[in-house]
Amino acid sequence: MQIGIAQINSVIGDFPSNVKRILAAYRECLDAGADLVVTPELSLVGYPPRDLVFKSQFVSKCLQALDYLAGEIREVPLLVGYVDHHHPSHPGKPFRNAVAWLEQGNIQHRIWKTLLPTYDVFDERRYFEPGDSSVPISWNGHRIGVTICEDIWTEDYLQRPFYDRDPVEELTAKGIDLLLNLSASPFHLGKPLLRRAMIGGIGRKAKVPVIYCNSVGANDQLVFDGHSLVTGSNGRITTQLPGFVESCSVIDPFRVVENDAPLGSCDAEQLYHALVLGVRDYVTKCGFSSVCLGLSGGIDSALTATIAAAALGPANVCGLTMPSPYSSRGSVDDSFALAENLGIRCDEVPIRNAFEAIKATLQPVFEGKPEDVTEENMQARLRGLILMALSNKENHLLLTTGNKSELAVGYCTIYGDMCGGLAVISDLPKVRVYEISRWINREREIIPWNTINKPPSAELRPDQKDQDTLPPYEILDGILELYVENQLAADEIISRGFDESTVRWVQRRVDLNEWKRHQAAPGLRVTSKAFGIGRRMPIVQRFVG
Repeated sequence: MQIGIAQINSVIGDFPSNVKRILAAYRECLDAGADLVVTPELSLVGYPPRDLVFKSQFVSKCLQALDYLAGEIREVPLLVGYVDHHHPSHPGKPFRNAVAWLEQGNIQHRIWKTLLPTYDVFDERRYFEPGDSSVPISWNGHRIGVTICEDIWTEDYLQRPFYDRDPVEELTAKGIDLLLNLSASPFHLGKPLLRRAMIGGIGRKAKVPVIYCNSVGANDQLVFDGHSLVTGSNGRITTQLPGFVESCSVIDPFRVVENDAPLGSCDAEQLYHALVLGVRDYVTKCGFSSVCLGLSGGIDSALTATIAAAALGPANVCGLTMPSPYSSRGSVDDSFALAENLGIRCDEVPIRNAFEAIKATLQPVFEGKPEDVTEENMQARLRGLILMALSNKENHLLLTTGNKSELAVGYCTIYGDMCGGLAVISDLPKVRVYEISRWINREREIIPWNTINKPPSAELRPDQKDQDTLPPYEILDGILELYVENQLAADEIISRGFDESTVRWVQRRVDLNEWKRHQAAPGLRVTSKAFGIGRRMPIVQRFVG
């Protein structure tokens, strides 16, 4: 048996485009000899559709598209993910997360998702009613189990047991010789390796080959990495599709191998490709073709520009360097050197005169008061004003350049450097920013080495350095990982050897700046706990722990 895996990039709600994409992948698999073709979870819809499903015609148009797609499928079956109605006379949620088995112009089988994740970035119980049975499909002398994403996530790979059912056990008890999983599993660092361990374990336990077809592409804050997998009944990974690109492959799931397929790329490379894909899809799926951003000569803006140029092409990236009275000439020179290395446009718009004009305008109000963070924020807000003007005039999407470490503790200016439509590296701790930048320069200088090697500074006052205000980034990022991603209490973090006063300061800054993050541009999620869709903290609260 030859199974086609169609690892495709769907656009949420664009049924005509998704049908074309599915058919193109289906025919590519047919040409390569496929006997059956599998697509990802909700491939006809895009994942996650969220409250679009409540729009009066959304599911009806989805079903119309499904009927059209079925009419294009002949003797080689196609499995496609879609949203179905739950019978209105039955109690429960109004919709189903479903898979249709299309064959000979018709829908031959419908499969409902059984386990509905409602944690982290997932909210499926808001919309869907779970399936109540797991039944194998008999086809061509085989008994095939069909599951949808979460249906195969066992308690060994979740933070805690969430479910009292195990669809894989139910299917194997009824007798299957092949397990298929249609998935839309979002990326975070470490997730591809976790999936490999899980899929291999399922193959060994069920003693059947497993085909795992994962979505690729980015929708809003979520990046889907692909890395579709095939494992034999011995648990060996026989095939891994590439990450972060659409790909079709036809494989024999019953082929026995003794050595696992290669793991793939390093952390820095995975993060880079995830962010490039996230920028490309966010910008183009939102209808933009170009972006602009501020270039400070610092490492954050340099990495953001490099990612944008790779995602959209250098001709579609416009940088502005906006020196203030406190900017060093070296920072301006580094900005132009970066632009030359990338082949992007860079213009210089000094803010000195505008800054002095605003200070003069406010002098009667501020008379007798010393300069402080107010004047620092004025500079950031002037830059935000200028960048938004460029965005409006030339129809660029403005990218913000702040990293996760800064966003966590509020080391950023609302309506200033936080202005923009997409926060590209807002889920990258500062240490990771350096790691990826060095990886980018592994063969030649792209980001100027001076940008990487100099002490980080916002350059908003004379001789300013980040670590005048912040702990060293290695310490700050270590505390933030434990507090934000692992959600440990301050006492637990202190017990791991961190200075108590530093931990308490970081904890307080994270909690106090929730209001800022609620007004930030959406960011691309690449860690297990980003500031965004998977983290829902109240702004007004007084819990300390």
